[in-house]
Amino acid sequence: MGVLDGKVAVVTGSGRGIGRGIAMLYAAEGAKVIVNDPGVAVDGSGHDEGPAAQVVNEIKEAGGEASANFDSVAKFSGGENMVKQAVDTYGRIDIVVNVAGILRDRMVFNMTHQEWDDVIAVHLKGHYNTIKPASVLMRQQRYGRIINFSSSSGLIGNTGQVNYGAAKAGIGGLTRGVARDLGRYGITVNSISPGAATRMTATVPDAARDLRAQAGVSGAASNAPVQESAFLRRDPDDVAPMAAFLASDDAWNINGQIFYVNGSRVGLTNHPVPEDGVFKPGLWTMPELDDAVHNVLLKDKKNPAPPREDVEVPGRDVDAKSLA
Repeated sequence: MGVLDGKVAVVTGSGRGIGRGIAMLYAAEGAKVIVNDPGVAVDGSGHDEGPAAQVVNEIKEAGGEASANFDSVAKFSGGENMVKQAVDTYGRIDIVVNVAGILRDRMVFNMTHQEWDDVIAVHLKGHYNTIKPASVLMRQQRYGRIINFSSSSGLIGNTGQVNYGAAKAGIGGLTRGVARDLGRYGITVNSISPGAATRMTATVPDAARDLRAQAGVSGAASNAPVQESAFLRRDPDDVAPMAAFLASDDAWNINGQIFYVNGSRVGLTNHPVPEDGVFKPGLWTMPELDDAVHNVLLKDKKNPAPPREDVEVPGRDVDAKSLA
């Protein structure tokens, strides 16, 4: 008996990487899986039905049930087709896992409108495109599991990824909002922020990695204690168990949460609520805010990307304050 026996799942972007690991584990745990992957390059170009078809073959050879789907999540019709295929093939839809993604990394001052639009379309709009049609059926059957994928790029910020980061931050808000919309109907909505070595991470230039490391935003693993980080794995398959647990009946009361999953380490993110505050009766003056913000709200907080030394910054040395 698997924890997902009798369940029907759609897993987007499951021809390779993290999605593939999830599809394989879901099938091993008894789920019938729609393996979605149009087989595009990391930047979203091209089309290849091979990856999804290969995963389906592997699942069937292992005794599981799966069908391939080659639609793009960037189109609403694509999301509808995946859900319809699940219902037409297996009779219902219980689980949607939104893994599919692309990268178009570029500094904001060089980014084109198309690079912005394409990344938002696949990640943020892509999540909506599957969630909307699935939620209609899940609400009717009073059961469902939706598992989204955010990223430390959206939760913390990464150099050269304003499009990707904005989409992933939006997915955090989408997760919390949809969880409130659907929770009363027995549907849970959670998100995973993964740390894994995939095709996407392999495309990040070394120069960008260096900048992110200097800024302290090298990824979710950077939040782990140093002694822990040294033992973290980066295998994409390590993300699958948490995705299976969140899809199981044991996770019936876990809703609206975002989890970090990096190798053998699982963590829970804090919701973006005020962590500190200051108050005074009446209107704040500029000197009062200068003191309160620097010495209370931002005490011991670092600027993630301080100006270089060769950049003239008015006020940098005033009162021995440091923007770094």
